Amino acid sequence: MSRRATGRVHSAVLVTPRRERRRIRRARKVAATKRVTTARADQKAANRSEYQALRQERRDTEILPRSGEARAEALRTPGRLRVPRHQDTSATLAGAYPFLAEGGTGSDGVFIGQDLYSASSFVYDPWVLYARGLITAPNVVMAGIVGAGKSSLAKSLYTRSIPFGRRVYVPGDPKGEHTAVAEAVGGRAIALGHGMVNRLNPLDPGHRPTGVDDVQWAAQLAARRRDLLGALAETVLERRLTPLEHTAIDVALDDTVASSDVPVLPMVVDRLLSPATHADPGGRLAEDGRLAGHALRRLVAGDLAGLFDGPSTVRFDPTLPMVSLDLSRVTENSTLISVLMTCASAWMESALLDPNGGQRWVIYDEAWRLMAHPALLKRMDAHWRLARHYGIANMLIFHKLSDLDNVGDHGSAMRALASSLLANAETRIVYRQESDQLGSTAAALGLTGTEQALLPTLGTGQALWRIKDRSFVVQHQLHPAELALFDTAGRMNASSPRHLNSEATTKGDGDR
Repeated sequence: MSRRATGRVHSAVLVTPRRERRRIRRARKVAATKRVTTARADQKAANRSEYQALRQERRDTEILPRSGEARAEALRTPGRLRVPRHQDTSATLAGAYPFLAEGGTGSDGVFIGQDLYSASSFVYDPWVLYARGLITAPNVVMAGIVGAGKSSLAKSLYTRSIPFGRRVYVPGDPKGEHTAVAEAVGGRAIALGHGMVNRLNPLDPGHRPTGVDDVQWAAQLAARRRDLLGALAETVLERRLTPLEHTAIDVALDDTVASSDVPVLPMVVDRLLSPATHADPGGRLAEDGRLAGHALRRLVAGDLAGLFDGPSTVRFDPTLPMVSLDLSRVTENSTLISVLMTCASAWMESALLDPNGGQRWVIYDEAWRLMAHPALLKRMDAHWRLARHYGIANMLIFHKLSDLDNVGDHGSAMRALASSLLANAETRIVYRQESDQLGSTAAALGLTGTEQALLPTLGTGQALWRIKDRSFVVQHQLHPAELALFDTAGRMNASSPRHLNSEATTKGDGDR
């Protein structure tokens, strides 16, 4: 009895708490569900109340009809209001719609043509823009395919600058394009070539800058002659000179200057190949300077004999409005052209680098041909870096900017010098480019996607002007007299109906 009773008691004790816990859990779940349901019902009631309040507020708000009040005081007209079309100047419209048109570069400078976006006149002058602080480098880079109009723009730009007191120097004209222009503006074109009477002595003292005493002038003249001979030898040898060759050239030059009132290149060559006894007591200079002497001999007895092997027969006049060296009669050889331009640059360099010589344009046409030679590239780079000091505006003319990729090896000093010419030119003028040149052109000039897409669509005489961070699309305009003077392909167009069409005079230029 006691065991059964005890067993029943224990059975009751074990089962009852478990049922109680199950009941409590169910009660909690029901209470939680009821609380969530109540909260949702309260939220719905609140949302419904807010919605009804907004609807009531809208009903109570009076809104003016789109057509205005219907009363007589509304001043309504029976018909539609038509506003007449308004026309005004670009200056006024720029104020009314400041994000519509570029304000331009101002009215001071040389007239170029029409800004195609604002329809206003476009003028440009690097010296004016520099004085106003809009640019910090007066140099210009121009690129465009054949026939786009770049050559006519270059001629138009520098000839229209002459009435403003600027002078023009063309240190080398490989195609003779600037000869007629120089004669037309009252300047002079010096033609060099085999069988001609003109001869230039690159060792001439040249124009002496004002304010330079005898000691300074002697030092400048000696340095310029030494640099010239070294550049000529490096161009012909296609390598850098060794220290022994530099010494041999210096000794030969000093001996030539000391023994002659008018030093010429044949004298330097003779002293390089056969040094005087007093200048070469050890007998080593003849061997050290043998290769350099034979390289310079090419200028006096080889391909260029008769051009630079005697006293000058012409005089460089820095007061003329324009001086051009016509090299079109020289055989088409890039090395010879480079040697000629190096000699010509040295010949006019004393006047070019005179701080008191006024403001001058220096035109480097066919730049792809010139930049292939390190000596001439270094000379050009020096002129570009000193442009502001000497009042010079250099202009470099390309066909395409990818020509820079052909200058030296990637990462070489020559490639860096060629790229620095772009960096030191804040005015970039780009004519029509072929589709395969768009990427390299945009990368070199930092063009936007819109500007890049614009280049293939440009017509004849139309160019994208990048002046520092500003962009313009300009139609170059030519006077009929300029069109006839600047024509660069008369033989191609002489029988062409388009050439005879007077309508071409209103469309600007062509690099024709």
